[in-house]
Amino acid sequence: MALNFPNPSRSYDPDKGRIRFWGHDDSIEVAFLLEESALFKLYPQTDNAEAGILAAFDAARDRIFAVAGRMYTPRHRKSFYVLAAEDF
Repeated sequence: MALNFPNPSRSYDPDKGRIRFWGHDDSIEVAFLLEESALFKLYPQTDNAEAGILAAFDAARDRIFAVAGRMYTPRHRKSFYVLAAEDF
């Protein structure tokens, strides 16, 4: 089964500068961390506050999920995947 993202939840960790979100491969939950620098690359005008960062994530959700899907490898699963600016 392919990786999908049925849960729209995401959370921002300002101390680490990352947004956490989750995908699912059948019944397996897969954690992803998106570095805020990736959002600033996609949307340079992003407000550097939590609300602005989460709004930028929502606006770029399809692109983020596409990159996450390319990074995910079911045969070599990791405990989490980090998406950085250079991945976009």
